[in-house]
Formats: sequence, structure tokens, C-alpha cells
Amino acid sequence: MNKPATHALFLALLAATPAAAQPTTTPAAVPPEEIGSWRLSCITDRMTDRADCLLRHREPVERAQGPGGSSLVLEVQDRGGRLVPVVTARDLTLEAAGRGLLAVTGTAQLRFPPNRFYEMPCTLEGRTLACAPKAEDLARAAEELPAAGAALVRVTGLGAGTPQAEPVELRLERTRDALARYRARVPEGTAPQPQPSGLTLPEILGRFQRLFGN
Repeated sequence: MNKPATHALFLALLAATPAAAQPTTTPAAVPPEEIGSWRLSCITDRMTDRADCLLRHREPVERAQGPGGSSLVLEVQDRGGRLVPVVTARDLTLEAAGRGLLAVTGTAQLRFPPNRFYEMPCTLEGRTLACAPKAEDLARAAEELPAAGAALVRVTGLGAGTPQAEPVELRLERTRDALARYRARVPEGTAPQPQPSGLTLPEILGRFQRLFGN
């Protein structure tokens, strides 16, 4: 797919995002807290005292493809009251249009050895690409994460930097401590739940096709 077509499809994806789902910026008001292999960043709303936190691995799954790009990272998010791993690329721009294509074609494979792997379909949530466990895998993901010593991650689909034959291995240290620190800042039931774009693949591709008059 050529570059103009890639940009046009990405614009169609962003246009489909609900107005309420605005860009999510990395909290920077408080210095990040390093906990083993994890980095916890939080900012507190002075009106509500509610903390908005990001817990992510210090090493990226895949570095940004160029200036203005977005790295793929392993985060921990609250999904339905469970803390689970999610592969994300935040604050997507036209410079990172390739990452947006993963919302159409992408899947992240994740394994905590020696457990079997599972697949996490990718989608757009606001301006964030998110590859999260399926509903049937949420419980297993939440159970395996705290004791895991490593995570194997492979992202496939248009927009992935390279067609990797081997997954990326991320060492995990002090994960239980990091999860406890996150939960102390963000009690269960207080984290905002993600808002997907809501469009199906045919609808997204239909917008793309209309942009080119085909």
C-alpha cells in the first residue's frame, strides 16, 4: 500500500473515533516510578483526586519507525476489573500512520512461558492502538501475569515494523510489586474503560475506498 493510501486510511480511522475519545498523553506531572522492569507514571486530577496512571514495561516491544512515530509497548491495563497485559502505541499521528493500519490487520501474540500463547486483536481506542486479550482470555491473562518471569510478544499485520520470525522477549521483574503500586493508585472500578472506534472492517475499508473514488 502506497504512502498516500496509508495516510488516507489512517485519517478514515481517526474520523471514525468517538468525539469523547480524545488523545491520551503520557502523564508527566510526577516523575515516573521505576519498579523492577516496569515504569509507573501517574497524574492526579486536582478536582476529583482521581489518579490517571500508566504502567508499562521499560523496554519497547518495537521502537518507533522514525521521528514522530509511536513505539509499541507492553502495558498493564484495568479491563473489566482485571489487570491484564495490553500492547499499545499511543498518541498516533500521520507520521505513525503505519501503526494505525494494525487496527485493521494487526494481532499481537503474547506468551508467558511455559504457558501457552494467546492472540490479542488490535483496534483503535481514541488515538491509541491497543491489542488486548479477548474476553475469554482475560481471566487467564490476569492470573499468569504476576508470576511471569518473561513475556514473549510478536505483532503481525500491516503496520508492524518487521515481519518478525522470532518474538521479542521482555524480562519481567517485580511485577507483583508493580501491580500492587498501580492498584494502590487506581482502585478497582475507578479506571476509565476503553472506547473502541465502533466501526467494522468493511465500514473502515468503505471509507478508505470513497476517499479515492473507487
